[in-house]
Amino acid sequence: MSVWLPSAPCSPRTCVEASRQAAAVPRAVARFAAVVALVLLGVLVSLVGLRLPAGVVRRWCRWTVRASGVRVRISGAAPPTGGLLLVANHVSWLDIPLLGAVRPARMLAKSDIRGWPVAGALVARSGVLFIERDRIRALPETVARIAGALRGGAAVVAFPEGSTWCGRAQGRFRRAVFQAALDAGVPVQPVRVRYRFTEGGASTAPAYVGDDSLLASVWRVVSARGVVAEVDARPVIAPADHLDRRALAGAAQAAVIDVAAMVEHVPDAGAGGARLQPRPAIRASLR
Repeated sequence: MSVWLPSAPCSPRTCVEASRQAAAVPRAVARFAAVVALVLLGVLVSLVGLRLPAGVVRRWCRWTVRASGVRVRISGAAPPTGGLLLVANHVSWLDIPLLGAVRPARMLAKSDIRGWPVAGALVARSGVLFIERDRIRALPETVARIAGALRGGAAVVAFPEGSTWCGRAQGRFRRAVFQAALDAGVPVQPVRVRYRFTEGGASTAPAYVGDDSLLASVWRVVSARGVVAEVDARPVIAPADHLDRRALAGAAQAAVIDVAAMVEHVPDAGAGGARLQPRPAIRASLR
């Protein structure tokens, strides 16, 4: 398997817990309709070629998440101009508008999306940088294109884990995209994304993992109550402070890892209940 095609062990059946409180069906339907309306508005703006101010784009991103019933809390800030590589842990489709609320940016996406009917053309027009993850030989060209966008002053968003995780566990940051930041001589800004309940504790309702369908994931989100998205823009990392992409990737991952959420419910036969235990893979990655 290519390094561009990492996988996570998370799945809807084993990792995604039922919401503690479900929203009434009419409210969930209204939320779903609001999300669709905002997405269609974004598509329309893309079709007519309008270039909106960054502040408007950030508000639209916030509204899209809020329309789904998820509260948004953003701490920290990104440099408003200049080339910047934004990297974050990846949990949900909501991560994309949440990162856009930090700073509007060009996204990295797998090349398969370009072939989708209608949607593929729209995504391509939005400035997405496509990755051929099943062709390792295409890696240098992809890194060069990302570096070119960064040199041109664009912000680029990447999810270096290469796959979504449930939020109670995280994957290892792949190093290739950090080479683009080094080549372009631009800073890296780690962003930590967490989904919590208002009363405390991690929420896996927004997780979009495994063989989950997008429709099922969206409905799970709009049906949930008391979910908060916490977005923490961590301090910028200057590439000059690190000698290579391995060190840069390690520093970025250390900045976004959420140790408090790195637990899973493990059946305890003796107690007949569940106990919390750190996920071994995560424990090893912290050493």
